[in-house]
Order: sequence, then structure tokens, then C-alpha cells
Amino acid sequence: MSQMFVDSLRNRIRALNILWERAISDLTLEQINHHEREGVLPMAFSFSHYIRAQDQSISGPFLKGPTLWQSGGWAEKIGVNIDDLGREATVGEMQHLRFKDIDAWKAYQSEVIVRTAGVLETLTEDLLSEVMIPKLPPNMQQIFCAIVIGPDAPLRKLEVLECFVYQHGLRHMGEIEHGRALVGLQGMTS
Repeated sequence: MSQMFVDSLRNRIRALNILWERAISDLTLEQINHHEREGVLPMAFSFSHYIRAQDQSISGPFLKGPTLWQSGGWAEKIGVNIDDLGREATVGEMQHLRFKDIDAWKAYQSEVIVRTAGVLETLTEDLLSEVMIPKLPPNMQQIFCAIVIGPDAPLRKLEVLECFVYQHGLRHMGEIEHGRALVGLQGMTS
């Protein structure tokens, strides 16, 4: 791993978070909660799922502390009706997730992104090489990150950022861009 790679990872995550900031900036509560039809997730789910996953990926592995979601009591402040990350829930369950206060959501999302930016400043080759889990447990063998690292490989802090923050964020940004189109808004890039 080189310094060029560390800088590239840092810059990619920063750029991704700029897209997430732009994506929320002009959304109304009605738009973020818009439910197109049965079997389709509202943008509220994609925002909640991804930003909370980023919070989790930074808080535990890098800061050794609780998530901002937990320590700040954000579920209550936002008025989220389903306080679940949705990792093992069905679309049928999570399509009903809604926010009551979009300004509170924006404040939480901003705190997560600021905290992530602080951690990005501390990245070094040695830090990214630290092993978090020697081998993914059976319940994680089918996730995208398992495909990235391969069978029996360790999960390092590098993969936490690459898989759970960067690549995960890009995937869900696609959902957000589609959701924005459904409510009459433009995408995040040209």
C-alpha cells in the first residue's frame, strides 16, 4: 500500500460525502419519505441505512466508541418510525421507514460526515493494515465485502473504509439519485 493509495481513498470518501451532502440539501420531508409503490424503498431508508452504517464503521473500528446515533439520541430527535439499520430486514419491512424531522436528520448526517472527515485525516498505511476480524463470520460470507476480500481473508481497517463506507455509499447513492428523479429533482453529478 502506498501513500498515493491512502490519499486516493481519503479523497474518494470525501467526494462521496460531498454527494451525500448535496443529495440531502434540497430534499423536503415529503420527498425523502416518498414511497413510490409496494416493494420500493423510500429515500429515507437509503439515507438512514447508509449514513448510520458509516457512523458505525467510523465509531467502533476507528474511534473505539459508541455511534453518534446512539450517543446523541438521534432516533428520537429525527422521529424515525423504524429504528433499525435494515441489514437483515426485508424490503417489505423497511419500505415503511419514515422520518418526522428532516432538519434533525440533516444535523445528524452532518455530524457523521464531519466525524468521518476527522478520521480520514489520521489515515496511514499502518492504520489501514490493522486487522479487525481474522475471518468474516458465516453470517457475513454473502456480503459484498466477502467477495472483495475473498474466502478466509482478514477484514482490515482498509476494507472497513473501502467496502462499508466508500463502495457501500456509492451503491446507495444510486438509489438516492433514482429516488430524487421520482420526486422531480436532479441527480448529483452531470
